[in-house]
Amino acid sequence: MNKLLIVLGLAAAVTLVGCSKEKAPETGATTGEHLENAAQQASHDMENAASEAAAKTQAATNEAVNKIDNATDEAAAKTEAAAKDVKDAAKDATAHVAGAVEQGAGDVKEKAQQ
Repeated sequence: MNKLLIVLGLAAAVTLVGCSKEKAPETGATTGEHLENAAQQASHDMENAASEAAAKTQAATNEAVNKIDNATDEAAAKTEAAAKDVKDAAKDATAHVAGAVEQGAGDVKEKAQQ
């Protein structure tokens, strides 16, 4: 469909140029050959543009995937570090509580001996 529109557009342009009063330089090619060559060139240009767009889309997708992977790894590392910090804090709290209980028991024992 797009090729047809391009060919029709080119045909209209050639017709307008052909109706011009000025004499165009002679290339030795017929109007049909000009149209065919223009259509082929337009087809190649569209194929090249589509290939380039596909390559850029693939590159952008790869970059996005890499960034997501890196963010996931970073989040996992931070979560692991936070879990370690919580574990260490729980150990410290347990040690403080145990120390306080031991101190309290010692105080109670000392008062009981008096």
